[in-house]
Order: sequence, then C-alpha cells, then structure tokens
Amino acid sequence: MPEFLAQYGTEEQCAAALELARWPDGFRCPRCGSAAHGVIQDDRAKRFQCKTCRRQTSLTAGTVMEATKLPLTTWFLAIYLLSQAKTGLSALALMRQLGVSYPTAWRIHHKLMTAMGKREERYRLQGAVQIDDAYLGGERSGGKTGRGSENKVPFVAAVSLTEDEHPLRVKLTPVPGFTFRALWDWSRQNLAPGCTVYSDGLACFNAVTMTGCAHQTTVVGGRKPKDLPEFQWINTVLGNLKTSLSGTYHAFAFSKYAARYLAAFAYRFNRRFDLATLPQRLLIAVVHCGRRPEHELRLAEHSC
Repeated sequence: MPEFLAQYGTEEQCAAALELARWPDGFRCPRCGSAAHGVIQDDRAKRFQCKTCRRQTSLTAGTVMEATKLPLTTWFLAIYLLSQAKTGLSALALMRQLGVSYPTAWRIHHKLMTAMGKREERYRLQGAVQIDDAYLGGERSGGKTGRGSENKVPFVAAVSLTEDEHPLRVKLTPVPGFTFRALWDWSRQNLAPGCTVYSDGLACFNAVTMTGCAHQTTVVGGRKPKDLPEFQWINTVLGNLKTSLSGTYHAFAFSKYAARYLAAFAYRFNRRFDLATLPQRLLIAVVHCGRRPEHELRLAEHSC
C-alpha cells in the first residue's frame, strides 16, 4: 500500500498513468485516428482536442470511468484493492475503504468486475485440462433439491495444468445447463484445439471432442473429492471459490451477476504470481473495456 500510494497518491500521478495506459504511443483521436491535437486544461479535467475533426476527448471518455464525478485517486485505489484482495472484496467493504456511498461503491465494483471478465474472454485453456460441473446457490425451502433446484445457477469449472501438473489458468463460466449443446458452445469459446480434457464422465462433457480435444473420463462412483487425485486441482479451485463467495459476499443475485463474480475470481487466480503489476494490468483492462453505464450493469445478461 505505501508503494502504491507513492506512485498513485495524487490526481496528477493518476492522470499521467491513465493517459499512458490509454495512449502508450501518444494521443489518437477516437473518431478519426489523427494524432494532431491540442490540450485543454481547466479545473474540471484535462481534455484533448483533435486538430482534424475538432472532437474533444477527456481522459475517462470511452472507459468504464466515463462521466465519473469521483477523483481519479478514488478509482485507482479501488483498482488496487480489488486486484490485491485474494478472496475478493464486497461492495460494502469497498464503500468503507473508499469513503463513498454504497450505490457508488456498487457501481465501481461491478464496472471493475466487468473489465476483469472482458479480459478473461481473450484466453483459452491449453494442454491438460480438468473439468467439472458446479452450481452457485442452494435449494429453496420446499423446492426441488440437487441439480433441479430453481435457485441454482450451473457453471463449468475448468483448470489447465502445467507439465509438472500444477494449476496454470482457470475458467469459470455460467452455462444454460449441462447439455451437449451447451458444452459444445463452451468448448469452442474456452478450449484450444488439441488439449486433453479430464472429467468425471458426465455425458455432456463428450462435446469437447467436437472441437478437436481429447476426452478422458474417470468414474467417480460416489467417492469424495479427497479420494480423487485425478481431480485434485479442480476440487481445490472449487473449494477456494466456495470459501471466497461465502466469506466475502455471503449472497448475491446468482442468476443475474454470476458471470461477473466468477470472472473476477478467475482474473485474480490467473495472475496470482504477479501481484505487483496487477493494478497496472487491471488499469489497462479498464481503459479498453469501453463505457459501462449503470443501466447496462443492472441489466446483466443471464447466462442463457
């Protein structure tokens, strides 16, 4: 924290870092692509005016911070806190740390999680991949139990392994259900052709072979996770996820926001060995994510 504050403790430092993250090779007009520009500096914000099309662009325009009334230092602190929290950070905890209202903290939280999710979409799992079916939520009183519960959101959990069989990257993706078609769509988007997928033999996982992947099954037969060394790492990841969600968030609208919370967990897990540069990397994700107004955040798409 002291090192972070020394680097991003003032509004001027944050503005310089944001400008470098947006235009590492110098300003380019988002409308016409011209590099010729002038700078307008007033009490409100620094703006760039293109000399070709005359469009004015602020530092935050076109990012998740667009139209914000908060200081950049508040945004940068939020980026630091969310990137460094091993088990995540709730909007309520973020509110207390930043000294803002809960609705403001909620918007910041979901905008940053959206940026994390967009970044995770760029990567596919390769090599040996352990896969499992999992659910968010639990049974409602008087409702169906097990996989048929109305309050459960299904998602695919997958982890790729290094050559010495240690976890490398994880994918946590909500799906409409564990059907052949759903897993076919999932494998096309998240698996690189040629990888080897290890599963417990659930029929829908055979869909991975349709995308050029090998599939090896191990019948669980009622055994407990600790008795399955073949799935050690995927069970470990799911255990960590459960601890994170239950301990940090307690509950949220699973059917509406599951994709964001799962993507945020995966984003931090996949970059766990490079915490020092994680705030800077998340800043780059933020500036390339595009604007995210609140009505879009509230209308989060269901995984179906």
